[in-house]
Amino acid sequence: MKRRRAIIWILAFVGWMLVGLSFTLNYYLFSDHYVALFQKPPTLSEMLVWELPYWLLWFALSPLIFFITKRFRIQRHNWNDTVLLQILACFFISMVHRAVYLFVGWALHVSFYDSFTSLSDLYRFLFLFNLPTGFLSYGTIFLICLAFDYYSRYLEEEVKAAALKAQLAEAQLQALKMQLQPHFLFNTLNSISALLDEDVDVADEMLARLGDFLRMTLENSGAQIITLQEELEFLRRYLDIEKVRFQDRLQVHFAVEPPTLTAKVPNMILQPLIENAIRHGIAERIEGGQIEVRASLTGDTLCLQIRDDGTGIYADSLVGNNHKEGIGLANTRARLAQVYGEQHTFALEAAPEHGTIATIAIPFVSEEIAESVKVNG
Repeated sequence: MKRRRAIIWILAFVGWMLVGLSFTLNYYLFSDHYVALFQKPPTLSEMLVWELPYWLLWFALSPLIFFITKRFRIQRHNWNDTVLLQILACFFISMVHRAVYLFVGWALHVSFYDSFTSLSDLYRFLFLFNLPTGFLSYGTIFLICLAFDYYSRYLEEEVKAAALKAQLAEAQLQALKMQLQPHFLFNTLNSISALLDEDVDVADEMLARLGDFLRMTLENSGAQIITLQEELEFLRRYLDIEKVRFQDRLQVHFAVEPPTLTAKVPNMILQPLIENAIRHGIAERIEGGQIEVRASLTGDTLCLQIRDDGTGIYADSLVGNNHKEGIGLANTRARLAQVYGEQHTFALEAAPEHGTIATIAIPFVSEEIAESVKVNG
């Protein structure tokens, strides 16, 4: 912000200098047309001493005009009072400019002022001379300030709108995440409750694993986006719970490309997919089954895939894509849409032989890229 302001004022200074030089050259090159004003043709240095202070003083007064314009903005409810204030400010500042300019010219011994015996004589004869040019100068600065002020307010509104949008998205994501966590917890507790009548030791071990998982989840409860490596660690903790229940009936394999581990992904985005694969694919088979977790890169796209060889999630209705999704899958779709908009795909399809494949494709943003954007932004 400070750098931008400095650039603006530097450009303003250069602009006033160019205006002053153009008037200087105009009077110098065509001084014979103003013979009544000059006793002898002026030199270029004399014209510079006469003209440049005039325009540089307007540059010096620009911050004051900018302050007045910004402090007393023209709005619908006060435009008449503000316009009257600007007219009065125009008269006052133009006369102050004229008074200071004449004093500076007198102090610098402008050759044209040699004919005046005193500063009071100079003021008496030349104070009102060329005053309309001062009004036009004030008006020009006022319009430029007005344009900058409106543009600045537009940018402020854009920033506020973006901030509100981000806050809304954060609130929606948090609501979705809070919906997901109790859903997972209730399902796990139901499984433990069912095991209490069959195998108390297994149920007790599941409770211990659940405690470890919840502790890890609470430590990252405020994070909406985490690395894939952290997400897979959550997933392994959850699978530790399920493996206690299913024993040898559940086999899990990971096929994760190392470069994907730094990818940024939504927190707990894979757990609902694993839960559905277990509930609707593996749990219904007496012999159990296998689940494979894959992560790969295709260009700038991160592909996450959960495969199972079970009976399939709603296997009879996947072809028509008319199945009714539970909380876990609906939540996953909503979170992906909230974070990535149209820059993602989420698909459920029947595996070639049997089972189900859930695929998520999202933009690949690594932890290093995210930090770089944060620093450079």
